[in-house]
Amino acid sequence: MDILKSFSLEGKTALVTGAAYGIGMAIAEGLSGAGARIAFNCRKEEHLSAALESYREKGIDARGYICDVTEESDVQELIRKIEAEIGPVDILVNNAGIIKRIPMTEMSVEDFREVIDIDLTAAFIMSKAVLPGMIERGGGKIINICSMMSELGRETVSAYASAKGGLKMLTRNIASEYGAYNIQCNGIGPGYIATPQTAPLRELQEDGSRHPFDRFIISKTPARRWGDPEDLMGAAVFLASSASDFINGHILYVDGGILAYIGKQP
Repeated sequence: MDILKSFSLEGKTALVTGAAYGIGMAIAEGLSGAGARIAFNCRKEEHLSAALESYREKGIDARGYICDVTEESDVQELIRKIEAEIGPVDILVNNAGIIKRIPMTEMSVEDFREVIDIDLTAAFIMSKAVLPGMIERGGGKIINICSMMSELGRETVSAYASAKGGLKMLTRNIASEYGAYNIQCNGIGPGYIATPQTAPLRELQEDGSRHPFDRFIISKTPARRWGDPEDLMGAAVFLASSASDFINGHILYVDGGILAYIGKQP
């Protein structure tokens, strides 16, 4: 067996939802580096144009599409376009997601439902759309971007934790229901990743000290740093490749060791 060849994604088409920036773009870049053709979606034209330029600067020939992943008819049309223009979806990465940090007693039902729709229901819709083709072709890979909140609770994230906990169980159920068709569904649980969205939490204070949340994360992470988006590339390539063909229903936490660590004694 050529072990290095088992990590190759040559000839595969990967669809990464919400990959206009941040974690999704880094995962798409990693899959492309392993040989995959890349398709991605976002909801706004201005984000699409900026993302396509970023991919071009990285030397990646990615195809971008406007699609609301919470609308089943939009998703079905997206899959039809990708199949016609690039090829059948061999690898689906359900990355699109949002978070709303609102205390539970102050959160509206509408806000709660929006987080559930984007972070959980959309993964169901996307997976449902690609599974028939994967079954027909004799295999496929689905990777759900879970979270440490798939395992832990925290103040102000009731909707997000509910969605990511549900996404963990959806991952396991897809593996259970479709593993016999040579379809592997696994998850990646990122730790705290240094992205533009988390930049305000890492800014130095006026007195030159670190942000309190920054200090908190560093103290809870054995690696003693935030993760970089690039830290997720290897996990994504592994779970998208034939090297992981006997791994199913697993959540791979890329968190610098947070979930393994109880913390220092005060």
